[in-house]
Amino acid sequence: MKITAIETVLVDAFRANFLFVRVTGEDGLVGVGEGTVEHREPTVACAIDELARTLIGQDAFRIEQMAELASRDSYWRTGVVLRSALAAVEVALFDLKAKALGVSVADLLGGRQRERIRAYANGWFVGASTPDEFAAKAQAAVALGFQGLKWDPFGKSWLDLDGAARRRAIETVEAVRGAVGPDVELMIEGHGRFSVPTALAIARDLAPFRPYWFEEPIPPESIDALVDLRRASPIPIATGERYYEPARFAELIHRHAADYLQPDVCHVGGLAAAKLIAGMAHLQWLPLAPHNPMGPIGNAATLQLAAATPNVSWLETMMTDVPWRAELVRETAILEDGMMHIPSGPGLGIELDWEACQRFTPKVYELRHYRGTLTQIRPAEAKPFFTIIRDGHQHVP
Repeated sequence: MKITAIETVLVDAFRANFLFVRVTGEDGLVGVGEGTVEHREPTVACAIDELARTLIGQDAFRIEQMAELASRDSYWRTGVVLRSALAAVEVALFDLKAKALGVSVADLLGGRQRERIRAYANGWFVGASTPDEFAAKAQAAVALGFQGLKWDPFGKSWLDLDGAARRRAIETVEAVRGAVGPDVELMIEGHGRFSVPTALAIARDLAPFRPYWFEEPIPPESIDALVDLRRASPIPIATGERYYEPARFAELIHRHAADYLQPDVCHVGGLAAAKLIAGMAHLQWLPLAPHNPMGPIGNAATLQLAAATPNVSWLETMMTDVPWRAELVRETAILEDGMMHIPSGPGLGIELDWEACQRFTPKVYELRHYRGTLTQIRPAEAKPFFTIIRDGHQHVP
């Protein structure tokens, strides 16, 4: 089957803009992918247009060969823009091929090893600012069944953390731990904020509250620095959302730089690259918890990866999304007792309404991570995009 068209669309998603791609085959069948990169989405869309010049007319079933040639012919080979553009098209090709064959994408990745994956919530904290507010919102998230909660309690700090900010952060973690009890896992997000000595001091402060991990505690450029921190840290280290190619993950694994690896399917070049990273990690008995905080197609692709990969230990998912998500996609998303069901139908298990996407014009959003506004990432009318089942009963939040 030849590729006849590759198209992109940008869609307002409040915290950023979704970047969706559709690839059409000569028989009219369509596959969909996602390359959302916060605040760089138009640039990635241009990169996809450039890929399209060489991919249109090629055999849609020769996915890995096309990914290899596209990477080679980009000449620059790496970086979040190029790798995300490649990922969006590659995932769409997997979706297209799986639909043509009448199987799920997981079947193309080696076959299903599970039907559900435990989920931790991101975005459960929207609007919170005080420890008590975080605690109340944490209890509400756990009531939906989530087994883990992730958040960044560090405000707008950069490299250092003064005494008052450090105290507020730890008080927030203490309040959340007290609210949810000992059995809910807490994932502490750093967003690459800190110097090595500051990150180490924070890790020691966090240790009494048994966090599951300290995520991206330092900026991503130096794996040497991450190795030093992990050796001294009393709590596990997670990283990976800002590494874009398998070779860097091979270095993380070889250097024993992290306890949990977090490749993002939408950024590392796609499903085949993520599967390769998972295989390298599995040789060292390292778990993956893929980075997955953005759009619906990224979520669908990550679920298919989880279905076919033994060492994917968690699904990251946003607790709510923009209310117009239901207009953009048709998906069957079910959270049952803290486990997200993995669709088994043809393709990714999600369909995109291209016309609806045109109605939500993209907007300009700035990065909130270091401005003290990180909890303002959802509109007031945001709601869960999944059906919630607890103890056999459907729950309405």
